[in-house]
Order: sequence, then C-alpha cells, then structure tokens
Amino acid sequence: MKPGPRNLITDVGGIRVGNADDDSVKSGVTVLAADRPITASVHVMGGAPGTRETDLLAPDKLVPAVDALVLSGGSALGLDAASGVANALRAAGIGFDVAGQKVPIVPAAILFDLLNGGDKGWDENPYAALGAAAWRARGEVFALGTAGAGFGAIAGPLKGGLGSASAVLDNGVTVGALVAVNAHGAAAPDGAAHLWAAPWEQGGEFGGLGPVPAGAGTDVVLSGGLTPAQNTTIGIIATDAALDKAQCQRLAVAAHDGFARALVPSHTPFDGDLIFAASTGARKLDDPVGESVALGHAAATVMARAIARGIWEAEGAPGDIVPTFRAHHGV
Repeated sequence: MKPGPRNLITDVGGIRVGNADDDSVKSGVTVLAADRPITASVHVMGGAPGTRETDLLAPDKLVPAVDALVLSGGSALGLDAASGVANALRAAGIGFDVAGQKVPIVPAAILFDLLNGGDKGWDENPYAALGAAAWRARGEVFALGTAGAGFGAIAGPLKGGLGSASAVLDNGVTVGALVAVNAHGAAAPDGAAHLWAAPWEQGGEFGGLGPVPAGAGTDVVLSGGLTPAQNTTIGIIATDAALDKAQCQRLAVAAHDGFARALVPSHTPFDGDLIFAASTGARKLDDPVGESVALGHAAATVMARAIARGIWEAEGAPGDIVPTFRAHHGV
C-alpha cells in the first residue's frame, strides 16, 4: 500500500474536508462531505462518547446515506456544530427528501477541549457558526495539526491535533483516514522522541524518527491523573469501495486497531473514542468478503498514520498549557 497523491482522506474521489477554528476559544470544527450522499456507519469503543444522529447509522435503520460528518471540539456544546452544517446544507437544497422537505442528515461526534487554556466564557455558543464555516471551506486540501477539530486538542502530556493519511491498495481501492487526536493516552512513550505509529510510517510523513526503542513505554505514565470525560479521539475512515452500512460498520471496527497502534493506552473509560466509516460506492469489489480483510488492514494502518501526523503537525500557540511533540523533543 502506498499513499495517494495528497496523503489525505480526500484522495478518496469525491470527498471534501473543511476546517474552521477560533484562536481565542482554542477550539474548532472539521466537516467531511462528498459530491453526493455517502453510505456511513459508526463504531464506538471509548467509555465516554458524545454524539448526534449515530443511531440512524446502524445497518437496520431507514436512512441509507448521510450528507456530512462532523468532528468538533467543545464537548457536548460542540454538538451544535452539526446544526450549523445542517442549516447550511438545507439552504443549499441538500438533504433527505421527505415529501418535498429537505432534511440534512449530519451525524457528529465531539471531543473535550474545554480546559486547554482558551476563553470559554462566550455569550453565544460559537459552534454552529464554526460548523457552517467549515462546511463552506471544504476542499481537497486542508490543514493538519492545529486546525479544525484538532485545534485545541491535547494528547497525553503533549498537544494533539488533526491528522489524515491515505493508502491505495493493489486492487486500486483507496482508503483514507481523518482524525482529531485528543487522547487520554500518549502517542509516544514517556521521554522518547519516537511515535508509537512508526512501524507504519510512509516516506517520513511524521518525521522519520524510527521505531520506539525496545522496552520503552512498558510502564504507561498518564499526565494529570484520571479525570472522566476530558478526552476522546474521534475519526473517520473513508473508501471508494462499494460498501453497505453493515460493511461500513465492520470497517469502522477494524479502523479502531489504528487507535491501539498509535495511542497508549487507547479506548479507556475516560475517552469517547469513536470512528465513522463512509463509502462513496464508486468502486465495486470483485470479492467483497475476501477483499474486506485487506480493507480492514488498510483502515487500521492509515488511521495509525493519521494519528501520528496529527501529533507531528501540531504547532504551538500563545496560552498553550502543554508543548507540541516537536518542541518538547527538539525535532
């Protein structure tokens, strides 16, 4: 597997991503949309998720496709970002048709970034406006690191961020990942300038620092103790392989292995770890059962790489309460 031309989730044809963020609040929103509604599902493995409209993504539910997927900071307050996206979609005439009424389908997931040093004393919830702005900003190229839903993220003792990566399989199928890394666990062993995801790195995409030294990180050290509901890594795995909702759900399950490869520990009771999976349906599989194994492996691999890229690309800003990986290690 090699990365696509942009090494972004937008290497999946028809997918667009937009970011919007607020310097003073230290938070933001990332929106994924496509040229047409996309088949999607979801899988949650963290103990403290925050979501909107995820029940309808179950394979037995009526709605066949979604109009956008939203990742947001702001904890439960950030769910308002999906309302902003839905309003923008409806104004553009996009949505599930119900007797002539357009009802945009916009599932969303949030992470907790309310204690990151930003000004959270707003008079009006900013997330609806940020959601609409992120949808309007959608395109094939978008910023990583301190951007969008990863703008105010913290991962263990260091800054988190927004990451993305892609892979093209031997059968021509493209798989891409998008993730906002705000984990309770760490992307690197304590004190080591190496990222857990290093074995899956492609072309120095997150520094080319090499694998974690043997024996490093066997004792997990968590910064700040265990505080419920203050974390969460949320992501999207997308492909042009033609998948139904049940197959998307299985792809999301497989992609969670990428969390475990890149974050130690992952899926804790204090994280709301969640992955959406989406299919544009552009490429029919010759062997849907057999090829699902390669798809799942690709999903886990690109998700691990995307997490590491989010950490690597993070940039420092005034008021930060933790350093970036690169600043901390001088790399």
